[in-house]
Amino acid sequence: MVPFANFSMPLEYPGQSHRDSHLWTRTNGSLFDVSHMVQHKLSGELAEEFLMTITPSAINEIEKHHSTLSCLLNKNGGIVDDTVITRIGKDSFYFVTNAGCREGDLAFIQAEMSEFLESKSAPKDKINWHILDHHALVALQGPASAPLLQSLVFNDTEDESYDSSLDTLYFGTSRWLQLTLPESGMNTPSLLISRTGYTGEDGFEISIPPENGDATELATSIAKALTADGSKVRWAGLGARDSLRLEAGMCLYGHDLNDTITPPVAALGWLVGKSRRVENPTPPFNGHEIINKQLASPKTMPERRVGFLVEKGPAAREGAEIVDLENEDHVIGHVTSGCPSPSLGGQNIAMGYIKNGFHKKGTKVGIKVRKNVRKAEVAKMPFVESKFYRP
Repeated sequence: MVPFANFSMPLEYPGQSHRDSHLWTRTNGSLFDVSHMVQHKLSGELAEEFLMTITPSAINEIEKHHSTLSCLLNKNGGIVDDTVITRIGKDSFYFVTNAGCREGDLAFIQAEMSEFLESKSAPKDKINWHILDHHALVALQGPASAPLLQSLVFNDTEDESYDSSLDTLYFGTSRWLQLTLPESGMNTPSLLISRTGYTGEDGFEISIPPENGDATELATSIAKALTADGSKVRWAGLGARDSLRLEAGMCLYGHDLNDTITPPVAALGWLVGKSRRVENPTPPFNGHEIINKQLASPKTMPERRVGFLVEKGPAAREGAEIVDLENEDHVIGHVTSGCPSPSLGGQNIAMGYIKNGFHKKGTKVGIKVRKNVRKAEVAKMPFVESKFYRP
């Protein structure tokens, strides 16, 4: 167990090494307890416009029960946190933010909301914001996820509008579903189940509401049902979650992202909706002048987030300096995440920021590891092909 964002979190579980757990997720399935993440519900007449003010996403174009990866932006276009936003109704949204950013995020959202409502001369009830503190959240990831979850989905044959088939639930979409728990034979209440994840594998995140003020008992029952057959799905901890997301080329806030980095610099320019890439987007979003200028003229960006393949030896870890091989005293960037890749036979992989001009795939660079310069080259991400379930 290790301290993480004011929680005590499992790095790995008994009986499985970090590597074993990582590879099990890629070939079978793993369950991650991510209840430390902060779940939010935002609704009201001005909820959509407010979200479009603090994110670069075209929220108005998201259909019901569809999601988008996005980010909260400060006035300079810096990333306050990354998030996934789901439309759950005409004027209502569900989104999840990082536990490590909780205090900063809540203060940011509250301040931005107050400023937004004041600018509209609108009363507070035009936006209703609820932090779902008593909800639990689990992530089921890996190729065994869908068949296992499908076996538990309640099939309401009396309701013709109720679609219980996961075959029609694609990556980036969600649905309210009930599960039947074999141990008790009882059905759960409706659960918001989203086909998404943080591993690059097919999988689901299941938001579990409280019963009698707390979700612990229901979440425990659901987890037991999902892990009952240890030959299919096993528990996994933070260690595997981190190496899986790095292989998938996904960022970890506070390491690969911070509030001085804009989406284009972070290679996340695709988060900016096409309809938002205009001189005067409606509504204007925080930092749009800076972000849209960078998208229009990439050469103006001082650095870029890229991936690296590093030669054999000790892994390049966070903070390692990236240097020009022709002049090893010339520092051109720094590593933000790195590890040996279990899926690639121990190949050292890393991501980090490098000066504009050195960012092209195949560029040879050096990375200082334990005072030695190790050869590396800029590589395309993800390092391991993603297996998202798409139409």
